[in-house]
Amino acid sequence: METAASSVQTRSNQSNLLRWFVYVVIKAGLSILCRVEASGLETVPERGPMILISNHTGSLEIPLVLAWLWPRPLSGWAKIETWDKPFFNWLFNLWGAIPVHRGEADMAALRAAFQKLDEGHLFAVAPEGTRNKNGKLLRAHPGAVLLALRSGAPILPIAHWGGENFLPNLKRLRRTDFHIRVGRPFVIQGGERIKREERQQVADEMMYQLAALMPEEYRGEYSDMSKATTKFLKF
Repeated sequence: METAASSVQTRSNQSNLLRWFVYVVIKAGLSILCRVEASGLETVPERGPMILISNHTGSLEIPLVLAWLWPRPLSGWAKIETWDKPFFNWLFNLWGAIPVHRGEADMAALRAAFQKLDEGHLFAVAPEGTRNKNGKLLRAHPGAVLLALRSGAPILPIAHWGGENFLPNLKRLRRTDFHIRVGRPFVIQGGERIKREERQQVADEMMYQLAALMPEEYRGEYSDMSKATTKFLKF
């Protein structure tokens, strides 16, 4: 007779097998549709706790980065509206994504992120909070700062570009050049001494680390690198 523990293990093995199959299909498909040039992904740790910060241009980078980092355990926030669509509901649950209510202090989503980090997951965050449709960086929100301060987890910047051309290229039956760069890990120093009004400066310092990895034309709000500071960052 199957015990409760063995039943849980069986379901876990089945989920891992299904997850592996989905990632293989995604990686194979995107390798056909895109020319992926990834520099530094091999330096990403096998396990967390670590916060991965990235720019957000659309939906392409999510499955691509997940597939290229597999089998590293990776989670992240996604807008709760995503779960309204049956296919994405299934897919994001398979990925272990956490639904978040945008525009409000979603403490349940924050606690779930802490738990993922405690379990050794890498946790992906897009500090911009929404998609930049032209690939140029938007001004960051300080939500990722709060996660980093309260968890104490180190932060790793991962920048990408080219994905904003995916749909136009797909319509023209062209492959998309997708580039990934990985920066230096850092921690936020200052902890509880960082005041609420200073969190935006911390968020900007984090974003300048992303901007430094990207071609100048993609830096957007963070184009002026002379304003980049590292007052709150320790490498």
